[in-house]
Amino acid sequence: APDDGASGTGRGRRSRGVRAALQLLPGAVCTATVAAVAAAGPAPPAVRSTVGAGGAVLLALAVRLAVRSGPLRRCHHGSGPRATGLWLCWTAGYAVYGDWLLAQLLSGGPDLPPAAPRAAVATAVALTFALAPAAGCAHWFAVRARRAVAESRGLEELAARVRPLLPAATLLFLAALVGLLLGADAAFGDDGRTAPAAAAALGVLLFLARLLTVHGFPEAAATGLASAAALEYLALTLVLIARLPGLHPLAVPVEALTGAAGPAAVPAVACTAAALGLLGYGLRALTGACAHSPAPFGPAEGHRP
Repeated sequence: APDDGASGTGRGRRSRGVRAALQLLPGAVCTATVAAVAAAGPAPPAVRSTVGAGGAVLLALAVRLAVRSGPLRRCHHGSGPRATGLWLCWTAGYAVYGDWLLAQLLSGGPDLPPAAPRAAVATAVALTFALAPAAGCAHWFAVRARRAVAESRGLEELAARVRPLLPAATLLFLAALVGLLLGADAAFGDDGRTAPAAAAALGVLLFLARLLTVHGFPEAAATGLASAAALEYLALTLVLIARLPGLHPLAVPVEALTGAAGPAAVPAVACTAAALGLLGYGLRALTGACAHSPAPFGPAEGHRP
């Protein structure tokens, strides 16, 4: 029996090590892609585009592996809304290229190919590395929520125990994300004065969306992501429509917002509004026992105190 226990403990440690490596893999792939594109600077634009596209594909695969293991793995049956991936790709893509595109549209562009797209490198690196603290905060929330289910004597007591856990987990993740954003800004350059706020808002939105998905509410997660994507798309569309004769007033709200706080103010507002909506929904949906299945990501986890 002692040998079996030691073997089980060793397997559990190796399993946790593999999961931790998978959570860090997207950040490593993103950093390697940025370095490869920078190294290909003297090469023709087609070569740099190929390197960037290849890195994007590898990054998508790394993210897929990361969210399919450990605390970010969805354990409830069902596929969820099919469009969730589309909203996720839009919000992530806007975080990287949206500020540049909006600034170009407001100035009458873009004039391609002379005006090459400018990526928000620091934002991309910080958000990909944020998968690791997201997994840790999701695990922290799940363990304490299951403990509350076991110790509560009724639904009201359970709700009272679980409700503070969601804001606490969100704040823990936000603190880690802010640290990553500051480090990425120092290493890769500042993406703009409002860019860290926009990236932080998107990170929190993605964290809450994944947490709701993990605990059985993928429809709500998809709605939150779709709301943020719709607001970002609306801002771009209004600027374009305002170019038509007599329709310039349509762009006034976007111009006023970007003039006061920069292009990143648009995703900051959109993602903050969507994240607050998901937080409010989660405070109600995640207080039930059905949202907390026992030990969903590994047998070793269930024996922790």
